Amino acid sequence: MNLTKKLTLGLLAAGAVSSVSAADLTLTIGHVDPQEWTTSKKGAATEVFKNLVEAESAGRIEVNIYPSSQLGGETDLVQSAQEGTLSMAMVSGAFAKVCKEASVLEIPYLFPSAPVAWEVLDGEFGKALSEHCLKESGLRTLAYGETGFRNFTNSKRPVAEPKDMSGLKIRVQTLPLYVEMVKAMGAEPTPIAWPEVPSALTTGVVDGQENPVSVIEANKFYEFQKYLTLDGHVYGTDFLLMNEDVYQSLSDEDRAIIDRAAKVAGTLGRAIQQFNSAKGLKSLAENGMQITTPTPEQMAKFRDAAQPAVINWLKGEVEPEWIERAQMSVKVVSNSQ
Repeated sequence: MNLTKKLTLGLLAAGAVSSVSAADLTLTIGHVDPQEWTTSKKGAATEVFKNLVEAESAGRIEVNIYPSSQLGGETDLVQSAQEGTLSMAMVSGAFAKVCKEASVLEIPYLFPSAPVAWEVLDGEFGKALSEHCLKESGLRTLAYGETGFRNFTNSKRPVAEPKDMSGLKIRVQTLPLYVEMVKAMGAEPTPIAWPEVPSALTTGVVDGQENPVSVIEANKFYEFQKYLTLDGHVYGTDFLLMNEDVYQSLSDEDRAIIDRAAKVAGTLGRAIQQFNSAKGLKSLAENGMQITTPTPEQMAKFRDAAQPAVINWLKGEVEPEWIERAQMSVKVVSNSQ
């Protein structure tokens, strides 16, 4: 974290729960996305959270948002929220670094659709995971948002099933789960930090990458990636987190305001992500990407290739019970829809 961010956090530390402004209480929240609410899921979620809290509290509570990695990357934001220098943070994969059990949500092909994921996360399993992670991290999950289903792109050939992945060098996040997943599909996983991805794709260091459609479109990957496979291998979750000491310091009335606003925020973040995915898919096709949608039989091949390897790895990281509970929750919800 650079000096400017450290100084900013230092100033926030004393005011994470209070302020000398007209408001009785000031909350601070950080995230890494832009704040433009019509295109940014985290921007939309935090903006509506701010407006609802400030309106319902009649100005007693002020919410200050720090978007676009102003206070560091997601790992920095999680740490700052744990330490209380930030009241809140909205992050995705980085939360698993302080609560490993959150990584079960990234089991490949766990969720067959977004509505199933929403019902699982808003139901008993999501509540149990939230309570567990609160004990592990000191961070309360106020709501679950969405970063979207991740899909493969590459510059070499259409990919409809795992055998088509053979030999492709695929950029993955610097997380073991993604390395195990891509390796199991027969491709060559190459962990590369996000800022270096465009250069790695344009210079041929890697043949492809994986991300939600909205990210692929927003970063204009269609300029150097010809093929898109809509396999939706991982459903990305956003976590709207709050420092538990801050939460417990609030009155019952203010906690109720926070809880209501958070639920709306998570829902809006999901909606913006769904809209951007649909719009992004149309844009990618118009910009010349060849889009492959695997058949149910081909999806089964992807699942059979990737799931066992990742689950085997996860069993060395978390209690197997959490894996089983996640799978059972998805099965129950899927059968009810």
